[in-house]
Amino acid sequence: MRKLLSKLHNSIYFCQTENVDLFDLAETIPGPSTELFGQQARELGVVIVTSLFEKRAAGLCHNTAVVIESDGSIAGKYRKMHIPDDPAYYEKFYFTPGDLGFHPIDTSVGRLGVLVCCGTSGIQRQRDSCWDSRAAMP
Repeated sequence: MRKLLSKLHNSIYFCQTENVDLFDLAETIPGPSTELFGQQARELGVVIVTSLFEKRAAGLCHNTAVVIESDGSIAGKYRKMHIPDDPAYYEKFYFTPGDLGFHPIDTSVGRLGVLVCCGTSGIQRQRDSCWDSRAAMP
């Protein structure tokens, strides 16, 4: 069984304004949310895909999807690469483009191609992510 949560679900979607105080919402990975979801994954025996406002370092934040394995461990993560800056979507103010590329994440429920709000070329990215031969199943 798997559980998917909506983008940036720990709060309201905050990217509709540019507010430096909202950087306080960012957290490290691993951190409080991955610990909480790891505990829930262990208790329920499910794989969870969660989206977090990741604080990688001071002033360096990402919109990150984290895959939590059914034993509570972090199976992998994807940092959103295409960051929009459109009216009412000021994501470039908060997020740095991801640096991990598109790679599938192997889990106990199968291989997952994980993206965050895929944008205009999402279908190709999903296909590339799922069929990336560098992350073959064991």
